[in-house]
Amino acid sequence: MNWRLVLQLSLFGLAMGIATVFWIPSTVEPLFWLVIFLTCAYVIGGSPISRPFLHGLALGVVNSVWITTAHVLFFGQYLARHPNEADMLRKMPMPESPRLMMTVTGPVVGVASGIVLGLFALVAAKILSQRGQAAAAAP
Repeated sequence: MNWRLVLQLSLFGLAMGIATVFWIPSTVEPLFWLVIFLTCAYVIGGSPISRPFLHGLALGVVNSVWITTAHVLFFGQYLARHPNEADMLRKMPMPESPRLMMTVTGPVVGVASGIVLGLFALVAAKILSQRGQAAAAAP
């Protein structure tokens, strides 16, 4: 496992954790994540590592640590700018402890996004290795 690569790519998660608190509304957040996932999958897939899926999964979990930490630390600012998420937290279990609820659900979201990112990385690795083989076989 190349933890240096995972930690470097997780800086996107740190940036998004802060950016989603202060600047990026939840309506466009998925578009940012799609670009980040595709970029990370390309980097992982093009790296000389084994197990690209596992690297994507680990990256999703590390990203969730950054994002959850930012959202919990800047809890008031986050909820002030994200009324739909605030309403959702009031309807979930433990409405009296929304920070705890964020802390509990963050890793679950991290594993789910890590699975998606891992699949993207696996596909990117296959595509990039086929291109590399085709280029090496060309006269």
